[in-house]
Amino acid sequence: MIFALIGNQNSGKTTLFNQLTGSNQHVGNFPGLTVEKKEGTIRKNKDAHIVDLPGIYSLSAYTSEEMLTRDFLINEKPDAIINIVDATNIERNLYLSLQLMELNIPMVIALNMMDSVSSNESYIDITKLEQLLGIPVLPISASKNQGIDYLIQKAVETARDNVRPKKLDFCEGYVHRAIHSVAHLIEDHACALNIPNRFAATRLVEGDSHMEVSLKLSDNEKEILNHIVTEMEDELATDREAAIADMRYDFIEKICKKTVFKNKENKEHLRSIKIDSILTHKYLAIPIFLLIMSVIFMLSFGVIGSALSKLLNISISKITIITDSALTDIGLSPAIHSLIIDGIFAGVGSILGFLPLIVCIFFFLSLLEDSGYMVRVAFVMDNLLRKIGLSGRSFVPMLIGFGCSVPAILSSRTILGDRDRKMTIMLTPFMSCSAKLPIYGVFTAAFFAYNQAVVMISLYIIGMIIAVLSGLILKKTLFKGDSVPFIMELPSYRLPSIRSILMHVWDRAKDFISRAFTVIFIASLIIWYLQSFDFRFNMTSDSSQSILAHIGSAIAPIFSPLGFGNWQSSTALITGLSTKEAVISTFGVLLGGNMSLSDLFTPLSAFAFLCFTLLYMPCVASLAAMKREMGMKYALASITYQTAVAWLVAFFVYNIGRLIIGG
Repeated sequence: MIFALIGNQNSGKTTLFNQLTGSNQHVGNFPGLTVEKKEGTIRKNKDAHIVDLPGIYSLSAYTSEEMLTRDFLINEKPDAIINIVDATNIERNLYLSLQLMELNIPMVIALNMMDSVSSNESYIDITKLEQLLGIPVLPISASKNQGIDYLIQKAVETARDNVRPKKLDFCEGYVHRAIHSVAHLIEDHACALNIPNRFAATRLVEGDSHMEVSLKLSDNEKEILNHIVTEMEDELATDREAAIADMRYDFIEKICKKTVFKNKENKEHLRSIKIDSILTHKYLAIPIFLLIMSVIFMLSFGVIGSALSKLLNISISKITIITDSALTDIGLSPAIHSLIIDGIFAGVGSILGFLPLIVCIFFFLSLLEDSGYMVRVAFVMDNLLRKIGLSGRSFVPMLIGFGCSVPAILSSRTILGDRDRKMTIMLTPFMSCSAKLPIYGVFTAAFFAYNQAVVMISLYIIGMIIAVLSGLILKKTLFKGDSVPFIMELPSYRLPSIRSILMHVWDRAKDFISRAFTVIFIASLIIWYLQSFDFRFNMTSDSSQSILAHIGSAIAPIFSPLGFGNWQSSTALITGLSTKEAVISTFGVLLGGNMSLSDLFTPLSAFAFLCFTLLYMPCVASLAAMKREMGMKYALASITYQTAVAWLVAFFVYNIGRLIIGG
């Protein structure tokens, strides 16, 4: 059996999915976390599979996640729907429930956050609500794993017995007449496509052009449809979409009057209002956000993370020395010895030392995300982002971009409007992803030991400034026009879940470690081979005569005006296209114990190199995500623009720096 898990954004859907399947998907306290469907097997029911669909507010199919959800329901025809509803905001959540019921698919409602309802001394008459809706309603608390077993039992029974919603008709008056007239008009078309007649009729009355095309209505039928809708609009003195919305909300209001009893204001909501009076203050909001982020970077790069990285690097060095000595004692061949020590240990080891930095920064960011603060920042940033042609909704992908560009690019699907979505995707790679942290760490430790945190923070600021300037350019050229209106639910503040935070941090750490022992491991082997052999496949002790040196030397002149025209730097930038951490693993292999970064860079050219790695084209995984979301033309335009900007910024940093300091 296939179950579709559907609900509004931030209703606890991912938390429920984890409880139903035993999975460990990350849970965040901001809307739009799920951008693709996830699948799992319901625990203790090996033949029952559940699909977690993106959080949506309706089946109107204005956004890509709404289209994904609706297409899945219509085309895949799941055996049942589990509709998760936020009990603390039941009036708004039931709007989607009524649309789902029109699909006439077996369905249960999981009424989530019932513990919050009880704590506020409120009450929901579950039995009465179930009778009025005509479908099973199960009270649960997904975060506390309450009521989940009974939900599973009831959902499986509903699907197995094919129990469909008993009530599909919520309308009256002129809307009722319009929907039923259209239903008679299109009955044969809906039947041919195996689409519920009531659902199709409602969508047509609401003005769904996609449904009209799918049903293949004749010109005469279209004319009758338009006449029916126009008559309804004239009688109600409103437009078609508002008429349908009013019909649904009128029905919801009647139900809630009979079933929902609120004795006092929601405590979490009242607390959030007080906190927001400071954190979203007109003048204080942005300074507070910048202060919070500065403290996070200082702790991650300058205090906690830096100290832990030093300890881990010392441990890796000791293991390398012990291994080197053991290989020497057993008389291993020089080539294999070099491969293990100069290739694997130098390449992978140089990356693993930065794991504490990754863990530290994502620990703090997870605290902010799970608390509900980050979605407030999106609202605060809305006015600023509108000046570059975007809305506050673009802030969420950009924020995710500080972790990894791939999920950030995918999360842009939550943005309404093709213009805003593509523009956000093109700007997101300018946000410094976590894969670049090892590059910053090595270079700042080597050249800016006493100002390490300041230099790192400056790189993040440069990335954001370039994103802003690029947005202004794109707004005037490729993406002319206004951004779409920004509407996003503000969840109540809550204490972050330790389990959720640790899960998020573990996911990032696991991803970092897996790349170290896969992509970076393979890259280190390739780099070692190309650096150790010449074109006649003879092992050479002079790396300047190696295959790699000749390849790097061919493109090195491109970077000479930037201050790092050596073949080692050119090679590192090329390998960085596989994954950004490979830049450091490449230097680790190339330099070994014979050279240091100071032989290749000055402090000024090192900073120019950091600016280039910050801004140049992202890794191939990000490129693939960009191609998937925008098409190859826009993806190529984006990486060309990013690399050109990176070259220009590094050029100005190096050459203006030379004019200031001389030399």
